[in-house]
Amino acid sequence: MLESLKLCFNITLRNWTVYKKDLISNISPTVADPALIMVSLGLGLGAYLTNVEGMTYMQFLAPGLTVATALFTSFFESSYGFYVRMTYENVFKAMLTTPIGVPEVVMGEMLWVALKGAVMAVGVAVVLALFGMMANPWLIPALAIVGFLVALPCGAMGLLATALVNNINQFQTVYSFIIAPLYFLSGIFFPISQMAAPVRMAAEFFPLIHGVRLAQSLFWNQGILDAFLYSGSILVLQSAVLCGLAYWKIKKKLVV
Repeated sequence: MLESLKLCFNITLRNWTVYKKDLISNISPTVADPALIMVSLGLGLGAYLTNVEGMTYMQFLAPGLTVATALFTSFFESSYGFYVRMTYENVFKAMLTTPIGVPEVVMGEMLWVALKGAVMAVGVAVVLALFGMMANPWLIPALAIVGFLVALPCGAMGLLATALVNNINQFQTVYSFIIAPLYFLSGIFFPISQMAAPVRMAAEFFPLIHGVRLAQSLFWNQGILDAFLYSGSILVLQSAVLCGLAYWKIKKKLVV
């Protein structure tokens, strides 16, 4: 068991070694995109929306943009990133000639995705907190937990997509019909309570909406315990189901 965990960590470390070679180029879109959205929507649209659930529109946007960072980081890493390593670079074929097996490959990749999502979420939260978007900046470290919990199921969705697509271009379809709806209908840009009942019910199955609620509780310093008991528990359950399903599907491609 300990040996298997060590091998998983080695895979995560390998990905970090490759990632840090172009660290600035890799992290700049993660920080720049939320900043641009905050400026364009927060300052632009915020001039017209002066009160959203008792706060400015910029304050309302901030938690969701932080969690969205974990969504995009994890999905693209476990879809495009994993696909390239598997198909074009043959990284996993090389790994499987060593004591590393398919379970270690999948767990190592998912650990990398979750840790990356956690770090990116904290990084964005720090930037937003510097602009006064967080009621209690001492809660920033807790956003690492939120980023981790969101990145796991969203990363599993990317891995599941990798197992199902026939070529790299088909990820665009997955993004358009699954990831984009998650992004726009999870309460980031407007209160989900104002949506039609069928949309609200469907959104409850989205991992992102529960991450948004956790981030909102931390950013606004309201109902933190209740949010973690409800949305946190759902994210753990979704992670277990989606990670299990993703492993079952992707192992068929890794052992070919």
